[in-house]
Amino acid sequence: MSTDALADVASGYRAGRTLPLRVELVRQLKRRRTLVMGGILAALPFVLLVAFAIGGEPGGRNDAVTLMDTATASGANFAAVNLFVSAGFLLVIPVALFCGDTVASEASWSSLRYLLAAPVPRARLLSSKLLVGLGLSLAAMVLLPVVALAVGTAAYGWGPLEIPSGGELAAGTAAQRLVVVVGYLFVSQLVTAGLAFWLSTRTDAPLGAVGGAVGLTIVGNVLDAVTALGDWRDFLPAHWQFAWADAVQPHVEWSGMIQGAAVSITYALVLFALAFRGFARKDVVS
Repeated sequence: MSTDALADVASGYRAGRTLPLRVELVRQLKRRRTLVMGGILAALPFVLLVAFAIGGEPGGRNDAVTLMDTATASGANFAAVNLFVSAGFLLVIPVALFCGDTVASEASWSSLRYLLAAPVPRARLLSSKLLVGLGLSLAAMVLLPVVALAVGTAAYGWGPLEIPSGGELAAGTAAQRLVVVVGYLFVSQLVTAGLAFWLSTRTDAPLGAVGGAVGLTIVGNVLDAVTALGDWRDFLPAHWQFAWADAVQPHVEWSGMIQGAAVSITYALVLFALAFRGFARKDVVS
């Protein structure tokens, strides 16, 4: 190739046009793990519906009424219960999967070095993959309550959300509160996303990145159960994972969610920064 041709190629090159988000999103949507994860989340409401149909309506123990006991009161209650049973663990998996598998899978396929040779700038590659991973994680969290609300409304009717402590929220208000709940759950899972993404840039084994993020999240839950830690638990993201329950009260209490969001975002920003810094200096050979 002549010097003039090389100059033309260089002058036409735009780093911002490499690896468009649309292309990365389509690639990730077509992957089997994305379809399987979506199927599992969409199936959970039907599993709970069958469980309630077989076992009967849930009832309180020792006259204590919990959110689970109101599951069959309305579609809104059924959606809230689906979020309650999945927030602690199930929703961790798609976040870890979509953010932890993204870079490591390219390395395991030996295609990462070819992407960088395109040439796709390293920061651009990570940004595209992180944004798509977070987008798919958010979509997974939206999918579950949307399906649950539809299934619950068909089975139990469209009505107000009954609050275990007494009172109820109008159906329209309940839908708005569920949006707040999903938003908070997404923010609270940014720590898992950060862990998974950082590990994905450090290993060529996707399972190691995903499993490591899930494992460390479980460790955080275990530490939060150690009451001897006292106020130190306030610095654990797991300590605030159910702060969203304050959004399904007659009057929203924001303090717990604000503290939980601040802790989660702080950890996530540090982990994302470590991922970008480490990958910029990494010798990519796969």
